Amino acid sequence: MRINVATVLFFLALSSMVWGDDQSATAKTGAITVASDKSDQAEQAKLFQRFEETLSDVKFVGRFTILGKDDGPLRKEEYTIHSVKKLPKGDYWLFNTRIKYGKNDVQVPLPLEVKWAGTTPMITLTNFTVPGLGTFSARVLIYHNKYAGTWSHGNVGGHLFGTIEKNVDEADPKQTDKTDDAPAAVAKPT
Repeated sequence: MRINVATVLFFLALSSMVWGDDQSATAKTGAITVASDKSDQAEQAKLFQRFEETLSDVKFVGRFTILGKDDGPLRKEEYTIHSVKKLPKGDYWLFNTRIKYGKNDVQVPLPLEVKWAGTTPMITLTNFTVPGLGTFSARVLIYHNKYAGTWSHGNVGGHLFGTIEKNVDEADPKQTDKTDDAPAAVAKPT
């Protein structure tokens, strides 16, 4: 099953309208515009800083489906993000990652596009080649310590979802003695 671009845009616009008037620029245009005045630029800088901080040293731990193969238990997935930094060009961010996919386990920097629906980031890949793993397309929304989205790899695709947790280094006893089991906030609504 292929994802229709118009369908994705429709649901993004619809979800923006449901969020209310504070997202009116997104709801009216269907796209995020570049910050035009100093207050907008300051808010965008805070949003970007929070994104960098909350997506650094975390793991995406969850499950994924394969469309047409809905039998049996869901497959596990795990992505470690060591750091995220905004790149100077466009909407691109450098994700320094470790990806466990099937029998593969690779560490690779990925320049990925991030689009924003108000304060909610969406990581986008379109026919993006991940070294050692292949070519993928995906749309992954991040909100309140959770992620969800769609993916495709050639003619195969499905859904993915899970939680975002701080990466616990087993060699660091300070991190293993957690007093708060709740994951760090990823995208807080303003």
